[in-house]
Amino acid sequence: MTTNAALFNYTLRLGDTSLILAQRLSEWTGHGPFLEEDLALTNIALDIFGRAKSLLEYAAKVEGKGRTEDSLAFFRNDREYFNALITEQPNGDYAKTIVRQAMIDAFDLLFYTALSKSKDETLAGIAAKSIKEITYHKRHSFSWVVRFGNGTEESLTRLQKGFEEIWPFTQELFEMTQDDETLLKENIAVDLAALKTPWEKEITNLLETANLKIPETVFMQHGSRKGLHSEHLSYILAEMQSIPRMHPNASW
Repeated sequence: MTTNAALFNYTLRLGDTSLILAQRLSEWTGHGPFLEEDLALTNIALDIFGRAKSLLEYAAKVEGKGRTEDSLAFFRNDREYFNALITEQPNGDYAKTIVRQAMIDAFDLLFYTALSKSKDETLAGIAAKSIKEITYHKRHSFSWVVRFGNGTEESLTRLQKGFEEIWPFTQELFEMTQDDETLLKENIAVDLAALKTPWEKEITNLLETANLKIPETVFMQHGSRKGLHSEHLSYILAEMQSIPRMHPNASW
Protein backbone atom coordinates (compact mmCIF):
# COMPACT_ATOMS: atom_id res chain seq x y z
CA MET A 1 0.00 0.00 0.00
CA THR A 2 1.60 3.26 -1.16
CA THR A 3 1.10 6.49 0.74
CA ASN A 4 -0.73 8.01 -2.26
CA ALA A 5 -3.16 5.08 -2.52
CA ALA A 6 -3.79 5.19 1.22
CA LEU A 7 -4.39 8.94 1.06
CA PHE A 8 -6.94 8.50 -1.73
CA ASN A 9 -8.82 5.80 0.18
CA TYR A 10 -8.71 7.80 3.41
CA THR A 11 -9.92 11.05 1.87
CA LEU A 12 -12.59 9.22 -0.13
CA ARG A 13 -13.94 7.63 3.07
CA LEU A 14 -14.14 11.00 4.80
CA GLY A 15 -15.85 12.53 1.78
CA ASP A 16 -18.34 9.69 1.50
CA THR A 17 -19.23 9.93 5.18
CA SER A 18 -19.88 13.67 4.91
CA LEU A 19 -21.82 13.32 1.64
CA ILE A 20 -24.23 10.64 2.85
CA LEU A 21 -24.82 12.37 6.18
CA ALA A 22 -25.59 15.64 4.40
CA GLN A 23 -27.95 13.85 2.01
CA ARG A 24 -29.81 12.31 4.96
CA LEU A 25 -30.11 15.65 6.76
CA SER A 26 -31.31 17.38 3.58
CA GLU A 27 -34.33 15.07 3.59
CA TRP A 28 -35.68 17.21 6.44
CA THR A 29 -35.75 20.36 4.29
CA GLY A 30 -39.33 21.58 4.29
CA HIS A 31 -40.30 18.99 6.92
CA GLY A 32 -38.72 20.37 10.10
CA PRO A 33 -40.85 20.72 13.25
CA PHE A 34 -40.97 24.51 12.83
CA LEU A 35 -39.48 27.07 10.44
CA GLU A 36 -36.41 28.10 12.44
CA GLU A 37 -35.40 24.48 13.03
CA ASP A 38 -36.11 23.58 9.42
CA LEU A 39 -33.64 26.28 8.35
CA ALA A 40 -31.10 25.29 11.00
CA LEU A 41 -30.90 21.66 9.93
CA THR A 42 -30.85 22.63 6.26
CA ASN A 43 -27.90 24.95 6.89
CA ILE A 44 -26.09 22.21 8.80
CA ALA A 45 -26.62 19.90 5.82
CA LEU A 46 -25.18 22.56 3.50
CA ASP A 47 -22.08 22.91 5.71
CA ILE A 48 -21.51 19.16 5.54
CA PHE A 49 -22.14 19.09 1.77
CA GLY A 50 -19.44 21.75 1.47
CA ARG A 51 -17.00 19.60 3.44
CA ALA A 52 -17.89 16.58 1.30
CA LYS A 53 -17.19 18.56 -1.89
CA SER A 54 -13.77 19.65 -0.65
CA LEU A 55 -12.81 16.14 0.43
CA LEU A 56 -14.01 14.44 -2.75
CA GLU A 57 -12.34 17.10 -4.88
CA TYR A 58 -9.06 16.40 -3.10
CA ALA A 59 -9.57 12.63 -3.38
CA ALA A 60 -9.99 12.98 -7.16
CA LYS A 61 -6.82 15.07 -7.35
CA VAL A 62 -4.85 12.53 -5.30
CA GLU A 63 -6.14 9.67 -7.47
CA GLY A 64 -5.00 11.45 -10.62
CA LYS A 65 -7.18 9.49 -13.04
CA GLY A 66 -9.24 12.34 -14.43
CA ARG A 67 -12.22 11.88 -12.17
CA THR A 68 -13.86 14.83 -10.42
CA GLU A 69 -15.76 15.23 -7.16
CA ASP A 70 -18.98 14.90 -9.19
CA SER A 71 -17.98 11.63 -10.83
CA LEU A 72 -16.95 10.23 -7.45
CA ALA A 73 -20.27 11.27 -5.93
CA PHE A 74 -22.64 10.29 -8.71
CA PHE A 75 -21.07 7.41 -10.60
CA ARG A 76 -20.12 4.85 -7.97
CA ASN A 77 -22.36 2.10 -6.61
CA ASP A 78 -22.93 1.21 -2.97
CA ARG A 79 -20.05 -1.31 -2.81
CA GLU A 80 -17.72 1.49 -3.91
CA TYR A 81 -18.84 3.79 -1.10
CA PHE A 82 -17.09 3.81 2.29
CA ASN A 83 -19.24 6.11 4.43
CA ALA A 84 -19.75 5.16 8.07
CA LEU A 85 -22.88 3.05 8.53
CA ILE A 86 -24.34 5.48 11.06
CA THR A 87 -24.74 8.15 8.38
CA GLU A 88 -26.98 6.07 6.12
CA GLN A 89 -29.47 5.04 8.79
CA PRO A 90 -33.04 6.34 8.22
CA ASN A 91 -33.88 9.66 9.83
CA GLY A 92 -36.84 8.31 11.78
CA ASP A 93 -38.54 11.01 13.81
CA TYR A 94 -36.80 14.24 14.78
CA ALA A 95 -35.53 12.84 18.07
CA LYS A 96 -33.70 10.01 16.29
CA THR A 97 -32.16 12.39 13.75
CA ILE A 98 -30.97 14.68 16.53
CA VAL A 99 -29.43 11.94 18.67
CA ARG A 100 -27.67 10.51 15.60
CA GLN A 101 -26.31 13.95 14.85
CA ALA A 102 -25.11 14.40 18.43
CA MET A 103 -23.15 11.13 18.30
CA ILE A 104 -21.52 12.20 15.03
CA ASP A 105 -20.89 15.81 16.05
CA ALA A 106 -19.07 14.75 19.21
CA PHE A 107 -16.84 12.47 17.13
CA ASP A 108 -16.33 14.95 14.29
CA LEU A 109 -15.21 17.79 16.56
CA LEU A 110 -12.54 15.56 18.10
CA PHE A 111 -11.58 14.10 14.73
CA TYR A 112 -11.28 17.30 12.71
CA THR A 113 -9.51 19.10 15.54
CA ALA A 114 -6.87 16.36 15.40
CA LEU A 115 -6.85 16.35 11.58
CA SER A 116 -6.17 20.11 11.54
CA LYS A 117 -2.67 19.19 12.76
CA SER A 118 -2.12 16.80 9.82
CA LYS A 119 1.10 16.96 7.86
CA ASP A 120 -1.07 17.05 4.73
CA GLU A 121 -1.78 20.75 4.26
CA THR A 122 -4.96 20.24 2.24
CA LEU A 123 -6.56 17.93 4.82
CA ALA A 124 -5.41 20.24 7.60
CA GLY A 125 -7.00 23.21 5.84
CA ILE A 126 -10.32 21.43 5.28
CA ALA A 127 -10.30 20.35 8.92
CA ALA A 128 -9.54 23.83 10.25
CA LYS A 129 -12.50 25.27 8.34
CA SER A 130 -14.75 22.43 9.48
CA ILE A 131 -13.99 22.92 13.18
CA LYS A 132 -15.88 26.21 13.29
CA GLU A 133 -18.93 24.68 11.63
CA ILE A 134 -18.92 21.50 13.70
CA THR A 135 -18.69 23.52 16.92
CA TYR A 136 -22.05 25.06 16.05
CA HIS A 137 -23.49 21.73 14.88
CA LYS A 138 -22.57 20.09 18.17
CA ARG A 139 -24.00 22.89 20.27
CA HIS A 140 -27.23 22.61 18.31
CA SER A 141 -27.60 18.82 18.51
CA PHE A 142 -26.52 18.55 22.14
CA SER A 143 -28.99 21.23 23.23
CA TRP A 144 -31.84 19.40 21.50
CA VAL A 145 -30.90 16.05 23.04
CA VAL A 146 -31.02 17.64 26.49
CA ARG A 147 -34.28 19.40 25.62
CA PHE A 148 -35.95 16.17 24.46
CA GLY A 149 -34.55 14.18 27.38
CA ASN A 150 -35.88 16.63 29.94
CA GLY A 151 -39.15 17.45 28.20
CA THR A 152 -42.23 15.29 28.24
CA GLU A 153 -42.55 11.56 28.73
CA GLU A 154 -43.26 11.31 25.00
CA SER A 155 -40.12 13.20 23.98
CA LEU A 156 -37.92 11.12 26.28
CA THR A 157 -39.47 7.88 24.99
CA ARG A 158 -38.84 8.87 21.37
CA LEU A 159 -35.29 9.99 22.18
CA GLN A 160 -34.49 6.73 23.98
CA LYS A 161 -35.90 4.67 21.11
CA GLY A 162 -33.90 6.63 18.54
CA PHE A 163 -30.76 6.34 20.64
CA GLU A 164 -31.11 2.56 20.94
CA GLU A 165 -31.42 2.30 17.14
CA ILE A 166 -28.33 4.45 16.55
CA TRP A 167 -26.01 3.24 19.32
CA PRO A 168 -24.95 -0.03 17.59
CA PHE A 169 -23.38 1.98 14.75
CA THR A 170 -21.18 4.24 16.89
CA GLN A 171 -18.16 2.02 17.55
CA GLU A 172 -17.38 1.62 13.87
CA LEU A 173 -16.29 5.26 13.87
CA PHE A 174 -13.13 4.25 15.72
CA GLU A 175 -12.07 1.37 13.47
CA MET A 176 -8.60 1.70 11.95
CA THR A 177 -7.71 0.26 8.55
CA GLN A 178 -4.40 -0.33 6.83
CA ASP A 179 -4.87 3.06 5.17
CA ASP A 180 -5.13 4.72 8.58
CA GLU A 181 -2.04 2.91 9.85
CA THR A 182 0.00 3.82 6.75
CA LEU A 183 -0.91 7.50 6.97
CA LEU A 184 -0.53 7.61 10.74
CA LYS A 185 3.15 6.76 10.32
CA GLU A 186 3.43 9.78 8.02
CA ASN A 187 1.64 12.08 10.52
CA ILE A 188 -1.21 12.52 8.04
CA ALA A 189 -4.09 10.54 9.55
CA VAL A 190 -5.73 10.70 12.96
CA ASP A 191 -5.23 8.04 15.63
CA LEU A 192 -8.86 7.02 16.07
CA ALA A 193 -8.12 4.93 19.14
CA ALA A 194 -6.98 8.08 20.94
CA LEU A 195 -10.38 9.70 20.32
CA LYS A 196 -12.47 6.93 21.86
CA THR A 197 -11.98 7.75 25.56
CA PRO A 198 -12.74 11.49 25.29
CA TRP A 199 -15.72 10.72 23.02
CA GLU A 200 -17.14 8.19 25.46
CA LYS A 201 -16.65 10.60 28.36
CA GLU A 202 -18.50 13.38 26.57
CA ILE A 203 -21.31 11.11 25.40
CA THR A 204 -21.71 9.60 28.88
CA ASN A 205 -22.15 13.09 30.31
CA LEU A 206 -24.70 13.92 27.62
CA LEU A 207 -26.66 10.72 28.24
CA GLU A 208 -26.80 11.38 31.98
CA THR A 209 -28.00 14.94 31.43
CA ALA A 210 -30.67 13.74 28.98
CA ASN A 211 -31.77 10.77 31.13
CA LEU A 212 -30.79 8.25 28.45
CA LYS A 213 -29.69 4.69 29.13
CA ILE A 214 -27.27 2.62 27.05
CA PRO A 215 -28.93 -0.66 26.03
CA GLU A 216 -27.44 -3.63 27.89
CA THR A 217 -27.24 -6.13 25.03
CA VAL A 218 -26.00 -4.65 21.77
CA PHE A 219 -24.41 -6.13 18.66
CA MET A 220 -22.12 -3.46 17.25
CA GLN A 221 -22.37 -3.06 13.48
CA HIS A 222 -19.37 -2.98 11.13
CA GLY A 223 -18.58 -3.32 7.46
CA SER A 224 -18.40 0.07 5.76
CA ARG A 225 -14.59 0.11 5.78
CA LYS A 226 -14.84 -2.79 3.29
CA GLY A 227 -17.73 -1.30 1.30
CA LEU A 228 -20.39 -3.36 3.07
CA HIS A 229 -23.54 -1.43 3.88
CA SER A 230 -27.12 -1.69 5.04
CA GLU A 231 -29.87 -1.78 2.43
CA HIS A 232 -30.53 1.89 3.06
CA LEU A 233 -27.51 3.18 1.13
CA SER A 234 -28.75 1.83 -2.20
CA TYR A 235 -31.97 3.82 -1.86
CA ILE A 236 -30.07 6.99 -0.94
CA LEU A 237 -27.79 6.64 -3.98
CA ALA A 238 -30.68 5.83 -6.32
CA GLU A 239 -32.32 9.13 -5.44
CA MET A 240 -29.15 11.20 -5.21
CA GLN A 241 -27.65 9.93 -8.47
CA SER A 242 -30.74 9.67 -10.65
CA ILE A 243 -30.42 12.96 -12.58
CA PRO A 244 -26.63 12.83 -13.22
CA ARG A 245 -26.90 9.24 -14.40
CA MET A 246 -29.86 10.09 -16.62
CA HIS A 247 -27.98 13.02 -18.17
CA PRO A 248 -24.27 12.17 -17.71
CA ASN A 249 -23.05 14.71 -20.24
CA ALA A 250 -25.16 17.63 -19.05
CA SER A 251 -23.49 20.81 -17.88
CA TRP A 252 -25.10 22.79 -15.07
